[in-house]
Amino acid sequence: MMPKRTGLLAAVAALPAVLLTVALSSPVSAADTPAYQIDLASLNDSGATGTALLSLRGNALTVWIKSEGMVPGQPSAQHLHGSTDGHDFQCPDDGDDTNGDGVLDNTEATVHYGDINISLTESGGTDAGSGLAVDRMPVADAQGKVSYKRTITVGQDVVDHIKDLHIVQHGIDPNDNGKYDFEGAGKSELDPKLPQEATAPTNCGVVKGAAVGSVPVGGVETGGGEAGGMSPRGVIGAAGAAAVAAAGGAVLVRRRMTPAPAVAKAGDAA
Repeated sequence: MMPKRTGLLAAVAALPAVLLTVALSSPVSAADTPAYQIDLASLNDSGATGTALLSLRGNALTVWIKSEGMVPGQPSAQHLHGSTDGHDFQCPDDGDDTNGDGVLDNTEATVHYGDINISLTESGGTDAGSGLAVDRMPVADAQGKVSYKRTITVGQDVVDHIKDLHIVQHGIDPNDNGKYDFEGAGKSELDPKLPQEATAPTNCGVVKGAAVGSVPVGGVETGGGEAGGMSPRGVIGAAGAAAVAAAGGAVLVRRRMTPAPAVAKAGDAA
């Protein structure tokens, strides 16, 4: 049998180049620390792709994400979606645009990737209520790249079902004007005060090697619960609404010193 430490080093060596630097800069010393790779595939013709690594040490979950093709200078709401009670959710594709409007919106996609389990903020809360806390989400640099790392304490249900969870990043720019506004895709189906561009998924990825199949337990949950997906009750309420309100009604809140392009208000929509 391969020694555990040797196995861990081999796993790190097999990481894609985009994550290798991050992994080596924060080495995992525990020989029995499981790690899971996620490849992020583009949705909504965004061209946004990336790679993520989930590493568990007891109930401490470390998440690394490197993605590119995001909207430059704009925050990306990002989450671990899925279920810890036996449901087998998977990533959607652009063919799941059931209303045929040309945008795979979050309501259509949540049927496939499930509710928010963990909000991947840079600071503060990580519950579903922080799903649109845009002032605490990572902001893409001028080249549209996002680099993220955070260690989060999670429940045993997440530890036991980590392979059932997957990462989704949000934010698209179909009219290529460098900001989230109402001109490209209209109002969000979740809240008419928000542009659809700010909430639509831009990429999604499942844990490599996780089973692919139909829902094995009960029916599909589509995000209507109190701790549900990116929905008016689950995300735009609670901390998400507080973050938007604190921004004076603006959808986007830049956490960097360089000012971001202003977001259109609902009254500016055609």
